[in-house]
Amino acid sequence: MLSRAALLLGAALLPLTSVAAKPTPPASAPAIKPIAFTERTLANGLRVYAIRDTSTPNVSVQVWYDVGSKDDPAGRSGFAHMFEHLMFKATRNLVSEQMDRLTEDVGGNNNASTNDDYTEYHETIPANHLQRLLFAEADRMAALVVEPKSFASERDVVKEELRQNTNARPYGKLFSLYFPAISYTRHPYARGTIGSLDNLQSAQIDDVRAFHATYYRPDNAVLVVSGNFDPQQLDAWVDQYFAGIKRPTTPIPRVTVTEPERTTATHYVVREANTPLPAVMISYPIPADNDPDNAALTVLNAVLSQGESSRLYETLVYRDQLAQSAESVLDSKQGPGNLAVFAILAGGKQASDGETALRREVARLRDTPVSAAELAEAKNEILTAALESRETAEGKGRTIASSVIIDRDPHAADRQLAAISQVTAADIQRVAAKYLRDERSATIQYLPEDKTIAAPQNDRIEVADSVVVKPLVVPGTVAVVTPASAAERIAPPPAGPAIPASAPAPQEFKLANGLRVVLVEKHDLPLLSAVLIAQGGGALDPADRAGLGSLTADLLTKGTKTRSATEIARQIESLGGSISSDASFDGSSVTVTVKSDQAVPALAILADVTRNPVFASEEIERARAQAIDGVQVAIKNPSQLAGLVAARAALGDTEYGHPLSGTPSSLKAISQADIRRAYAAAWTPGQSTLVLVGDVTPAQAKTLAESNFANWTAPAAQPKAAAPVATYPKPRVIVVDMPGSGQAGVVVARPGIARSDAAYYPAAVANTVLGGGFSSRLNQEIRIKRGLAYGAGSSLQVGRAPGAITARTSTKNPSAPETVSIILAEMKRLGAEPVTAAELETRKAVLVGNFGRATETTGGIAGTIGSYTVQGVPLSELGHYTQRVAAVDPAAVQAAAAKLLDPSVASVVVVGDAKLFLPELRKTYPDAEVIQADALKLDSASLK
Repeated sequence: MLSRAALLLGAALLPLTSVAAKPTPPASAPAIKPIAFTERTLANGLRVYAIRDTSTPNVSVQVWYDVGSKDDPAGRSGFAHMFEHLMFKATRNLVSEQMDRLTEDVGGNNNASTNDDYTEYHETIPANHLQRLLFAEADRMAALVVEPKSFASERDVVKEELRQNTNARPYGKLFSLYFPAISYTRHPYARGTIGSLDNLQSAQIDDVRAFHATYYRPDNAVLVVSGNFDPQQLDAWVDQYFAGIKRPTTPIPRVTVTEPERTTATHYVVREANTPLPAVMISYPIPADNDPDNAALTVLNAVLSQGESSRLYETLVYRDQLAQSAESVLDSKQGPGNLAVFAILAGGKQASDGETALRREVARLRDTPVSAAELAEAKNEILTAALESRETAEGKGRTIASSVIIDRDPHAADRQLAAISQVTAADIQRVAAKYLRDERSATIQYLPEDKTIAAPQNDRIEVADSVVVKPLVVPGTVAVVTPASAAERIAPPPAGPAIPASAPAPQEFKLANGLRVVLVEKHDLPLLSAVLIAQGGGALDPADRAGLGSLTADLLTKGTKTRSATEIARQIESLGGSISSDASFDGSSVTVTVKSDQAVPALAILADVTRNPVFASEEIERARAQAIDGVQVAIKNPSQLAGLVAARAALGDTEYGHPLSGTPSSLKAISQADIRRAYAAAWTPGQSTLVLVGDVTPAQAKTLAESNFANWTAPAAQPKAAAPVATYPKPRVIVVDMPGSGQAGVVVARPGIARSDAAYYPAAVANTVLGGGFSSRLNQEIRIKRGLAYGAGSSLQVGRAPGAITARTSTKNPSAPETVSIILAEMKRLGAEPVTAAELETRKAVLVGNFGRATETTGGIAGTIGSYTVQGVPLSELGHYTQRVAAVDPAAVQAAAAKLLDPSVASVVVVGDAKLFLPELRKTYPDAEVIQADALKLDSASLK
């Protein structure tokens, strides 16, 4: 799936009393209340689904079209996805980018994504803007304007998206291009959704207009409205805006290709640049998502890779230390799908060994029934994940829409959950034997580039590009829609009366030992997020031990005095829960998410891992190796590396300057004694906070806290040495040469302020004007106006100490100097001239909307409270956030920008293929430093 936001590759998830240690058996029916919705179909074929929820001040509007990348014309791979971008341009009545003004500028958000089978558009906005969004969605369905300038600009943006997410990112080609290519021989699913640069360049404007006329029609669309609305008013608005859209008389073209059964295994070996560690993937064909076997395959997939007690993690990653990560993916579709297992190998390991191990685990599923405990755990995890997906109006709407498009049944998600609850161990073994046979496999070994080795003969992966269907609307015959004149243009309707939003209302108390307990009640779903937070994180790392706080936090869940790492994972996951530990610069935390009826055993596990870690030598070495491998992958990504270099350049050796996750050399230097000292300094009841958010009462919270933590004692924390007065390095212009890089990462960074600074709110608003959101100045100048990048933005890092203010983008290598100049000019302009009142109000709305969405879910509320806690912000600030933002005026923004965004004290970092941009960059910066990527030293501010 590709969206206007960056494509993110999925990653693996991460003393219970003797009575509570038993897995909770699954109920005979799913313990999830079905989504209540109404449905109707207009005369023109538009299917409309409404999900009412008056507990939220927001509403989600989604329009899903039954067309995806499988419907790309021959020789036009990536076409459906490129078209998705063009839907955000002009319509007969909306100017280009007005969709963003109608959503982001009022505190909402919008996005879209293209899948093999569908293209979906979604907005979440304050509920009083519902009518405006229905008007806009109808207008772009009926009257999209496609003109040469925006077509060319957005095609360039998509090219940058391809360079960023496929070419520049490690393993981007493996997942985006090779996975589909090895999985099909005839079906157009073989073509990657993002397409190719050549295909994108060959697309013509008439093709785009024909595509819209062929597929973007009411009888090929699903409208889902979820949230706070009046049902009768919604029906009237839908009729007003959508009912008049004509239904074409021509049938909708459909893919009819049958993918032949694979009866002989295929095997490929490819070598690609920017591959830090070998990887291997094995793909097996499976039936369509609506097949009766889908439920058993879903449970099988969870057994394989859901959580740290899953088979792939336990064996390949944890026990054998063969892989840095090992996962499976159930890629089910309207048509034939795939179940794939893959591993990114650990340093020094061979792809062939990874392939052998993956095949061993698949064979084990075929040959031996899964245990009752594994079966119960997998089902409980699936139920908890389903609950989490339904926490928001958007999530509920997405569940219904995807069910309609993929399975042709709005009840499909609930029906599949019911089927999952009935899956047996025999069912899992049966589908494994049926679908996961060796002769049905397609395997790819994905290896680092080695120019001394001849390319293997079996690496010629042919991508199917069958002429499946031809659009019935012939290019060139479509009526060209033009913008209405100012006199004829119909303006969006006005917003209705606002529905007030409420901030989380935390309650808190302290135990006798000093532990602070914070509770937020949220009883709409049976979920609980529990977080124990300790002061002290990466900011306390010794100068030669970067990554100490992060490594210490990671090890908290890797063994206690009474439980091994494996037992911790199995016990929490048997409850349908998950456990994870993490460190920021200011603090460390352990988080448990679980169904609320499992709070008692889950909190006992949380208490054990935070109070009784043992930091065994073998666990330290295992975690160290995984951390080093993770760093090696990160620094092969030009964007990530640019961020790390920029932090060092701007903040030097101050608290936040070093890489939070460490470097290979600093991680190797960390000893067991270092880890134990770091733990002892941070994890004491007097400087820790337990946060409970979800379906829990004050009485229950008090019982949970006292039963698990009241007897927690620890030596009084030694006063931390006062941080030295910050001394920042002089600004630098640094080029990190990464030959062959698919894109350049560009970052401009300078020192900022602490969260406690009185200038925080003006600075936050100024940062949002500069680079917060799609309509921010940087994104407008770099992406929207010039098509130089997939996105551009800025961030304000604040904590107990001052962090960095950064502006960043990723662009094709030759464009790096131009993007640097744009970023610097926009930083300077913001401090030189006042922001208009209109622009200021929209950027404030972005901040308020982001805050509201961040505090909409149990996990989001817990995370926000956790951040406030470690940054030393009073929780009363939650209730004042909106007013503090609203009080910022243009003069305050300009003053903050003049002081904090002055580019004269900023460092500039460009990571990419230097030969493609360095000569141009040196016209402006003749003294730019050049450091070879393999010679870069992140362990000190010198970088050398």
